[in-house]
Amino acid sequence: MDLISTRVVFKALVLLCFIRSSQGRDHFTKLNLPPFLKASRFPTFQHEAYDYIIVGGGTAGCPLAATLSQKYKVLLLERGGSPYGNRNITLLENFHICLADVSQESPAQGFISTDGVINARAKVLGGGTCINAGFYSRAKPSFVQQAGWDADLVNQSYPWVEERIVHWPKVAPWQAALRDGLLEAGVSPYNGYTYDHLYGTKVGGTIFDETGYRHTAADLLAAGNPNNLRVLLYASVNKIVFNTKQGHRKPRAIGIQFKDEKCRHHQAFLREERGSEIIVSAGAIGSPQLLMLSGIGPRNELKKHNISVTLRNEHVGKGMSDNPMNSIFVPMKNPTKQSLIETVGITDAGVFIEASSGFSQTDDSIHCHHGIMSAEIGQLSTIPPKKRSFDAIQKYVDNKYSLPKEVFDGGFILEKIDGPLSTGNLVLVDTDVDSNPSVTFNYFQHPKDLSRCVYGIKTIEKILKTNHFTNLTASGAGYPMETLLNMSVSANINLIPKHTNDTTSLKQFCKDTVTTIWHYHGGCHVGKVVDQQYRVIGISGLRVVDGSTLFRSPGTNPQATVLMMGRYMGVKILRERLGQAAGA
Repeated sequence: MDLISTRVVFKALVLLCFIRSSQGRDHFTKLNLPPFLKASRFPTFQHEAYDYIIVGGGTAGCPLAATLSQKYKVLLLERGGSPYGNRNITLLENFHICLADVSQESPAQGFISTDGVINARAKVLGGGTCINAGFYSRAKPSFVQQAGWDADLVNQSYPWVEERIVHWPKVAPWQAALRDGLLEAGVSPYNGYTYDHLYGTKVGGTIFDETGYRHTAADLLAAGNPNNLRVLLYASVNKIVFNTKQGHRKPRAIGIQFKDEKCRHHQAFLREERGSEIIVSAGAIGSPQLLMLSGIGPRNELKKHNISVTLRNEHVGKGMSDNPMNSIFVPMKNPTKQSLIETVGITDAGVFIEASSGFSQTDDSIHCHHGIMSAEIGQLSTIPPKKRSFDAIQKYVDNKYSLPKEVFDGGFILEKIDGPLSTGNLVLVDTDVDSNPSVTFNYFQHPKDLSRCVYGIKTIEKILKTNHFTNLTASGAGYPMETLLNMSVSANINLIPKHTNDTTSLKQFCKDTVTTIWHYHGGCHVGKVVDQQYRVIGISGLRVVDGSTLFRSPGTNPQATVLMMGRYMGVKILRERLGQAAGA
């Protein structure tokens, strides 16, 4: 190649890298989003009050803030940064990197439940929609009915989300094989492309567009009124401020305290008007944690940490659930195209079958410190910080090298269960809002959850015996299930001790290989912590609107319903306040 053509190629590569690196910023500009301010730029002496202060700019918080800002002045506080311009968030190829990043700047904060399962919580504007697998599927109508929601408003709120950030996937080969395998295994009928929760096999929506670009809850802020909406990043709310003066029938939330990225402390307050509220949308981990840090929770738990009691409520932090996931690794004769969740089998036994495949990473991805985490095999592996020794790291490295090379040329078929019925709790570790609470989910404590898992693994075995999968394997004849179970014991990483009968007892396999798909919920249940309108029971001017209020995960994946919930409650609150004004 001559010098001139070399220069042309070099310039083309530079231009390509520039185009890719600017994708997030271009998207930010096109959306016409409100300004995002670092929390340190918030005035030390507050001169402005708000109609609504929303804590948590996540899956529910963003659509809620956008909706309320159409009529009222809203302050939205997010403890993390912006997703725009971060290619590890915005590009499908880099999906695994955020979850593997253990640096302070990561958009995901890892935690390990007391059960020994590695998990993550979002720390970025857009919340879980920035770090999840993108699948979008609505809750079934009975869920809406049991929640006591207005069905007409629900059916208006889902499309409001969908027309802004949801797309139909171009089905990848692995997902097509799962679709056809599910149907041959009897998970029928085929329901085509649909957002609805229907028994059988379907292709759902995704928040990744056809170019692999992720659209998040943060995009929904563009639907708000920028003149009424202030968004603060790196704002960690550590306490809700209450008026508890004598004469008030019950404590009233009037403001919040938060610290910025420089650890300086600030306060923000509501307007002294009827209807002004603090709304906590910090997620199933953050919302019960903040209530307890603010003095709302079990008396003994508050006393243990010398927190003054604002309101005793023994139910805060109770009823925590996480939908257990177990997966079967299937090596292929050829590398498989990367795909996240696109196809799902919805069985009448309360089991959902999904799949993911391949591994990719763009050359221009943001490099980060992965610690001793494993991203390539689909689940994360870590050791608690206090136990990170050179011996532990070397053992991890040795185990990783012992994996068969085919592990990088295959995919996973996973099963997860509806509900679940097993529950645990959340308690504080300390009074630092940046610390993870201690969370217990009690996976498979309820026998029905365990029997559903076994049913799911047997269903996967049926799928793998179909020609749609046997033809993809190196021999063209598939693998014995025991071989796949053996490989899957190593591929499903957690801190749970393994047993010698993992491949002969499917119940033991389920217990020992359980991982998460990040659908945890609970801790602020309706009827126990909040009422039907999501107002905190016993407190004025305070609501919780997010997945912490749910008794079960809606549908196959909660993302669609939690997004809808933010819009739904925003409209409900606007209507409610309009009614108050009319009756005044």
